[in-house]
Amino acid sequence: MTHFRGAFTALITPMKDSGEVDYEGFQRLIEFQITEGIDGIVPLGTTGETPTLEEIEEDQLIEIAVKTAKGRIPVIIGAGSNDTKDMVVYVERAKKMGADAALVVTPYYNKPNDDGLFRHFEAAAEVGIPIIVYNIASRTGRNIPAPLMEKISRIPGIAGVKEASGDINQMGDFIREVAVPRKAEGGDFSVLSGDDAFTLPLAALGGDGVVSVISNLLPAKVKALTLASLEGRFDDARKLHYELLPFVKAAFVETNPIPIKQALAWAGLPAGPVRLPLGRLSATSEAVLRKAMVDLGYKISV
Repeated sequence: MTHFRGAFTALITPMKDSGEVDYEGFQRLIEFQITEGIDGIVPLGTTGETPTLEEIEEDQLIEIAVKTAKGRIPVIIGAGSNDTKDMVVYVERAKKMGADAALVVTPYYNKPNDDGLFRHFEAAAEVGIPIIVYNIASRTGRNIPAPLMEKISRIPGIAGVKEASGDINQMGDFIREVAVPRKAEGGDFSVLSGDDAFTLPLAALGGDGVVSVISNLLPAKVKALTLASLEGRFDDARKLHYELLPFVKAAFVETNPIPIKQALAWAGLPAGPVRLPLGRLSATSEAVLRKAMVDLGYKISV
């Protein structure tokens, strides 16, 4: 099974002013990511506004991502649902279309119990493509604690977790109680941060990298931070961490991906508007984002 380690970009889905998906822009963004040295891409996640995409749009985006990457970097396709039957269909689609792995989020809204969660991810893994579990209780209403994650990690085909609990203690527990034992047994389980602010601390605890939002704009910088953190060059990592931290905060000043799409648009990269129910960035938040970008050296005239 592929070991997922490094900096992975949770890709936005660029839109035209009409609201249609900008497929050419999407391809440009992938080429930009590869040129800048990113380790992998994650289309059709939260940052990609998947809840508002039609299946025909998702199919085209997956096809473009796999074709454009051409084996140069891994493509991890978001394939989550709060209906297990639908999730399995999405994972099967990712496998059929040539993705390297599928990202499967904890079922949202219906708040499954431990048995339901285990069987949900078991069903995902049975498709036969590596599965990255996405743990983000702030959006799903259900956290996966370390003992349950340890049980899930033993399902053949479960490759790791995108851990976005925001709890550094739980992140450490996932590494100590799940990843380390799997490695000692000759297996594998990647622990990737789902929050940009935790790239450095997670790596310092023995984690494997990050699924990043800000790397949509700054792939080379995020890659450099991740690599320095993973290699234990903590003086370099701290410098990059503090350099990027104001932009990390600005990128989440409102609901993701509203700020990052605005940042990309200001930088001249394909982005376009967000789809409802997400709305435009407020004037106050625009000022915060603009300052963070100017401090990074961008010249913004709006």
